[in-house]
Amino acid sequence: MFEKLKDRGFDLVFLSHARAILSVDFPDAGGELEEALLAASIPIEEIIAGGGGEAKGTQRLRRALAERGWKKTKFEVEKHVNGVKLQSQSHEVDHVRSFDDGTIALEIEWNNKDPFYDRDLENYKRLHADGAISVGVIVTRGRSLQDGMRGLVRRFLDDRGIDELDALKEWGYRPTIRQQTAVSTRMERRGGSFRDAFVDLFVADKFGEATTHWRKLEERVQRGVGNPCPLVLIGLPDNIVAFGGGQDALAEVEAAESAGDAEAAAEPAAIVSMAGSETA
Repeated sequence: MFEKLKDRGFDLVFLSHARAILSVDFPDAGGELEEALLAASIPIEEIIAGGGGEAKGTQRLRRALAERGWKKTKFEVEKHVNGVKLQSQSHEVDHVRSFDDGTIALEIEWNNKDPFYDRDLENYKRLHADGAISVGVIVTRGRSLQDGMRGLVRRFLDDRGIDELDALKEWGYRPTIRQQTAVSTRMERRGGSFRDAFVDLFVADKFGEATTHWRKLEERVQRGVGNPCPLVLIGLPDNIVAFGGGQDALAEVEAAESAGDAEAAAEPAAIVSMAGSETA
C-alpha cells in the first residue's frame, strides 16, 4: 500500500494495524489518497510569499480531496440518561470519507503550531472509541522537507540573484520592521552574506522547530498520544516544492485560489450526530 508514495519519498507510518485495516476494508481510500498526494505541488514562490491564512498548497490539496469525497465534517456526540442529555461534545474534522465498512478521518497540518497534533490525535482517539471512525490520517511536512527548507529557500535566492530585501517585494515578501532589523543585525554580528542571514531568519520564523513537522508528530505517537486509534502518518517530501514557475506560476495560483476560496466558503461542514444512552 502507498508504494508510489514511498517511491516519491513520502514518509509513512502505520500504527495499531492501520495498514491491514486500510488494505482489507478500505482499498479505494488508499487509491484516492495516493492519487491526490502524488499530484501535490508547491511552487517555491508560494513559500517565499507566504502571508496570512492557510497556505495555497494546502488549499489545493484540500480541494483535491474534497473532489474525491473527503468532506469537512462535524461529529456531534451526546450522552443521554433516561432521555436526559447529560453531555455533548463536537469534533470538526477537515476531511472525512465514509465507506460501506466504516469512516476515515484526515487532517492536514502544513504549518501550524505543534500542539495542533495533540488536538488531532485526541480527537481521533475519542471518535474511534465512540465508533465514529475506523482510521485517522495526518498529513504534514515530512522529514526531508523540514530538513531541506533552508536549501530550498537558498536555491530560490541564488536562482534569482537576490541580495537585498527590496528585491523580494516582487515575489510577495513584505518584511516587518523586526525582520528587517534582524537581517541587518545578523549580518553585522556574524558576518556572511545577505542570503545566509535571510535564510537563517526566514526559516526560523516560518518553519521553526515549534511548528508542525514530522519529528514533532513522531514524538507524540511514540508517547502514545492518540492510541489505540489506528493511525496513518504521511510526511510530504522536499520534492513537492517546484522551481521555475516564476511570476506566471504565482499569478496562476492566486487566480485559482481566489475562485477556490469562494467555493469553499459556500460549502458548510456536514454534521454527523451520535447519541449514546444509558438507563438508571
